[in-house]
Amino acid sequence: MPGMRRTPLTLALTLLALPLLPGSAAAASVELGQTSSSIVAPSCPKDVAPANCTIILTQSTALETIRDGIAYPTTVKKAGYIAAFTLGLSRLSSNRATALSDIKYLDRAYGGTTRAGITVLSPVLVKKKKGRRTVRTQRQFTWKVAAQSPIFHLQPYRGQVVQFPLQTTLPVARGDVVALTVPTWAPVLSINQTMGKFAYRQSRSTGCASPPTTNTAQTRTGAKTKYACNYPGTRVEYSATEITSPVPPKNYVH
Repeated sequence: MPGMRRTPLTLALTLLALPLLPGSAAAASVELGQTSSSIVAPSCPKDVAPANCTIILTQSTALETIRDGIAYPTTVKKAGYIAAFTLGLSRLSSNRATALSDIKYLDRAYGGTTRAGITVLSPVLVKKKKGRRTVRTQRQFTWKVAAQSPIFHLQPYRGQVVQFPLQTTLPVARGDVVALTVPTWAPVLSINQTMGKFAYRQSRSTGCASPPTTNTAQTRTGAKTKYACNYPGTRVEYSATEITSPVPPKNYVH
């Protein structure tokens, strides 16, 4: 969008540029969810009527399952800590009066002002017999809350791509994924994307064709939910900044 800029709220952390010895193990910064498509502030496509412009995520937790053809792009590959997350937030309308009218309606309809945070999800595993062996496999589309960030107020940042630093980092393990939790509403969806290359799921199993009638956002640690509502052709504009934990070499001196 014209005039859009990336706005960090504050410096999340400073990496010291110290020279590393050969073979040393260092922490690294990884942007989970970053693919060839940049995070952008969503806007309504020109050929879509305002009534059909479904760029608002409401009262649920959203997990991006495909982005640029990459499955579960926010999957943690190496244990570490989430230090910040980034959102693309729609301006809603270039007309101030229209935007204010939309905001008032959304605030009334979905329980308050626009807010969001991130949720770390772990796959729910079940034991199954495979011949003589017992193996653990993921229960279909079912995830458990491993950690939850604070919920941030988004209203001042509409029309921007903004990074929110976390005062307390969130621990993540290999195989975890990072989802976006919206207890009220947030303009974070880019619609009419390429089918098969973009998709996300919501933390609910029924009424997928309509906005949630009750709040299904996952905010309680340990809670398990099936992400059965699938939305192909839609991109959720978020990513998370992970600082990976350093791993000592196998032959280090005790």
